[in-house]
Amino acid sequence: MVDPVLRALAHPTRLRMLSLMWAGPLSAANLAAELGISHGLASQHLRTLDRAGLVELAEVRAKRGGRERLFRTVKGTPLSERVDVSPLLTEVLVKNLRQRLTVRAPDSASVVTDAELWITPEVWTEYRKRLAILMYELHEHSQPPRTPGTTPIGAFLMAFEMRPGTGPDTPDTY
Repeated sequence: MVDPVLRALAHPTRLRMLSLMWAGPLSAANLAAELGISHGLASQHLRTLDRAGLVELAEVRAKRGGRERLFRTVKGTPLSERVDVSPLLTEVLVKNLRQRLTVRAPDSASVVTDAELWITPEVWTEYRKRLAILMYELHEHSQPPRTPGTTPIGAFLMAFEMRPGTGPDTPDTY
């Protein structure tokens, strides 16, 4: 059986929804408009996120004779806490990165880096914590979509320990 959290995280639209709801509660209608999907599909994705415990109902308010349910992301780092990052989840992250690159402002400032390093376990533990904190803090500064005075950014971070001897260019050892 597939873990419901992993299943919920392993879809690019749901990952985007979690990012959008980090800054504050949004309804299925808000999410549908922002993501360019149907209200029904946004509701379906919200139910999946809710069942996995990744979002929570923040508010129910009257709207045009009905009720509007607003959800917010449960704060935390569900991706970083996973030790079983599956190839499926990795592909979803890469898909989101590719999509974000298509809308990158061409002359904008950015940070791009790549690394394949050998470090001590103590250094790795310290920097893994610092990277997680950095991304958490960036999320904490986020505002609701299209807030005046804000600009959309894309951020992708994946740092992981590799097995010695399994590098892309060396079949047995480094």
